[in-house]
Amino acid sequence: MNASEPAAEPGSTPDARPPVIGLTTYLEQSQTGVWDVRAAFLPQSYFEAVTRAGGIAVLLPPQPVSPVIAARVLDALDGLIITGGKDVDPARYGQDAHPATDEPRPDRDAWEDELLRQALARGLPFLGICRGAQMLNIALGGTLHQHLPDVVGDTRYQAGGGIFNVVDVEVEPESRLHGVLGAQAGPLQVPVYHHQSIDRVADGLVVTARTADGVVQAVEFGSVPFGVAVQWHPEQTAEDIRLFAGLVDAAREYEHDRKAHA
Repeated sequence: MNASEPAAEPGSTPDARPPVIGLTTYLEQSQTGVWDVRAAFLPQSYFEAVTRAGGIAVLLPPQPVSPVIAARVLDALDGLIITGGKDVDPARYGQDAHPATDEPRPDRDAWEDELLRQALARGLPFLGICRGAQMLNIALGGTLHQHLPDVVGDTRYQAGGGIFNVVDVEVEPESRLHGVLGAQAGPLQVPVYHHQSIDRVADGLVVTARTADGVVQAVEFGSVPFGVAVQWHPEQTAEDIRLFAGLVDAAREYEHDRKAHA
């Protein structure tokens, strides 16, 4: 699918069976009208990209988790997106918290960790976005740089104030990521908003994109048909849904194969 090419409406043909894509969410104190309560939420740009790519978006808020609960959830999905959000608890990769690291969200960390582990085990197509890439690396035994300004010397990756910077990323030519994005001359320009990044890459992951200063911007898990995680925010570029379309296509094949072997 080209960046400018609109996706077909889900269910627009008799044989169409849109794949179901689960997206993890925030769980934070939130205000709306007279209410000020803890609430699960996700920016519309995430699930709108899924529906434009031809999938059905289902939100997965943090909740008590066990292997049985995670398996029951994943049984109903054809694809999974681990979305952006607060920093992962550094205790999960054996470090004390940096002063700039967010207050831990153990409920979300545990929820996404179990979903990811089981998704990998069953070959479920998945896409990690920002925190999602970091969560994947940690789940498989890798570590993070907790505060990139200590590494690169400035705030080029997170300007603050909700402003996304645009950086140039070099994509490995033989990667699945390159295949999804298609051939293009020169680096890929992507929107970023992260003050952490992958440090030690976990076993089983391959780095498939970096910025010129060496910061990891994408990894892939080659043991599944579609296992891509990017440090940038593709949902912020509404005109370019190629990553979401790649996931939805893989999810459609997964669902078809599951039906065939049922």
